[in-house]
Amino acid sequence: MTVTIYGISACDTIKKARTWLDTAGVGFTFHDYKRSGVDTAALDRWIDAVGWEVLLNRAGTTFRKLPDADRADLTPEKARALMIAHPSLIKRPVLEHPGGVEVGFKPDCYAALFG
Repeated sequence: MTVTIYGISACDTIKKARTWLDTAGVGFTFHDYKRSGVDTAALDRWIDAVGWEVLLNRAGTTFRKLPDADRADLTPEKARALMIAHPSLIKRPVLEHPGGVEVGFKPDCYAALFG
């Protein structure tokens, strides 16, 4: 099974998700999109799978620090461009697995996927 977890290495939620996967014996690849950027093809897959509204982290400091014009009147295209320019705007973690894409870390969801 090919599993890739995307996020930022310093994120506490990423650390919890990675620990859960390790403990459960699920092999995975980690992609730090703050250091390595976000692959636009991957971002498009995630948007197709869960929608840009689910991916865009409006609660974080990165979003709150954006100019009002960037935060206003969001469209799918504008949200995508913002997430490419500021990968920290993408909710964490994003988990790609053979069955699809999961956004966020919920142990129960991970257990259902890999249990």
